[in-house]
Amino acid sequence: MNAGTSGEKRLFALRGAVCCRNDGADITNQVSILYDDLLRENGLEEGDIVSLTFSVTADLDEKNPAAALRQSGRALDAALFVTAEAPVKGGLPRTIRALLLCYLDALAVPRHVYRNGAEILRPDRGGPLTT
Repeated sequence: MNAGTSGEKRLFALRGAVCCRNDGADITNQVSILYDDLLRENGLEEGDIVSLTFSVTADLDEKNPAAALRQSGRALDAALFVTAEAPVKGGLPRTIRALLLCYLDALAVPRHVYRNGAEILRPDRGGPLTT
């Protein structure tokens, strides 16, 4: 996961994505799992998060993922933002993408998280999660 520690921190951008049903409960559940996985995989604490931006495909309109994350009790002090995903022919449907800006140890090796069908977006980055 991490190459070591330097004692110094630097800004990193972590990517992630998840597919879900157009159902408020599933959106909340999937976004919460994605967020928790990003934190766990990167040894990240919420206090080191600067912001989290979500993009959402047009077919997911039951719940705002930022509101879902806050309602789950997560990211209460982080700046959250949601935007519509650019429509692209052949794009992966029912997908929420995430861009999390955070401070990690300067020697950290960032781990990106793609799950629940979104792994096909970046097979070079997602990979299996560590246990």
